[in-house]
Amino acid sequence: MNAESAAPLPNAAPTEACQLAERRWQAVTRRDPLADGEFVYAVSTTGVYCRPSCPSRAAKREHVTFFESSDLAVAAGYRPCKRCRPDAPSSRQKWTERVIAACRAIEQSASALTLDQLAQQAGMSAHHFQRRFKAVTGLSPKAFHKAVLARRVVASLQSAHTVTEAIYDAGFNSTGRFYENASALLGMSPDRYRKGGAGEHIRYAVESCTLGWVVIAATRQGICAIEFGDTAQTLASQVQARFPRAQFEPPDAEFTRWVARVIGYIEQPRGVLDLPLDLQGTVFQHRVWQALQAIPAGQTASYTEIAGRLGQPRAVRAVAHACASNPVAVAVPCHRAVRADGKLAGYRWGIARKAELLRRENED
Repeated sequence: MNAESAAPLPNAAPTEACQLAERRWQAVTRRDPLADGEFVYAVSTTGVYCRPSCPSRAAKREHVTFFESSDLAVAAGYRPCKRCRPDAPSSRQKWTERVIAACRAIEQSASALTLDQLAQQAGMSAHHFQRRFKAVTGLSPKAFHKAVLARRVVASLQSAHTVTEAIYDAGFNSTGRFYENASALLGMSPDRYRKGGAGEHIRYAVESCTLGWVVIAATRQGICAIEFGDTAQTLASQVQARFPRAQFEPPDAEFTRWVARVIGYIEQPRGVLDLPLDLQGTVFQHRVWQALQAIPAGQTASYTEIAGRLGQPRAVRAVAHACASNPVAVAVPCHRAVRADGKLAGYRWGIARKAELLRRENED
């Protein structure tokens, strides 16, 4: 969608288009700085386009058209407002770039950087930096640093002689602190992870369905993977390669019932797929996955709406990333997350599968 006025747009459901236009109009009327960078609005009577936060005199709704970007507004013949300068980087874009720079600094630093150090580098107060950082990434600087350390441990566990060596090599200054969160970070004990999942008990099945092939895998705690693919062999290899030394058990009666329920739900997605899940992820990812599970079948929510429901309206990109990291298709219905304009965004198992799942949910 390039632009929108009071009338519904082509290629989008009328209700969704009207709702999007109304949300944008409300952002303009309250001069919401949080909406800057999301869209611009143009006024036909002046030939000028503005940011949502522009302090200029409010235009009449019937004279306003919304555009996704400044380039589209210019292409339609509008010129930038000299007051709000929508063609220049917004303050939001500027501090977002500072947060991204801070993320890189955390990733490249051999030791932990304090909040004051990061805030000073970003040119903000510690309190302001903390809020901005969490709004962009969905995590506090401290939590982001822990995630970076966890990734280092995962890499180090593959080559270090001992778990303790891997923990210190990754930058943890205490084995105790790492072990407190080891299971959540790795999905199992560090020693078992380093040994390729030795000691883990995993059941899995690869089944055909009308969306291609699907692999369903479970630990003794619950379903840990539901993934689509184009070939059975590829899906089986992916499960086996993840933990080459895990103990793969034959499906038992309980697991067979789980598989049947998953396949049945894929074919006729109704209600909630209520199965025990064993999901490993960050605190923020779990919050996003829970929000996705709260979206009823047949309905969708935008990444922006989900971020708002979490109380972090600026963490839209972090929400999208959490959706992309979802390991259990349909059980955590990330296919119900869409763009702000109602159009389908990316889906790790293919946009065609996403569209088909939504179509099936809307069948009478």
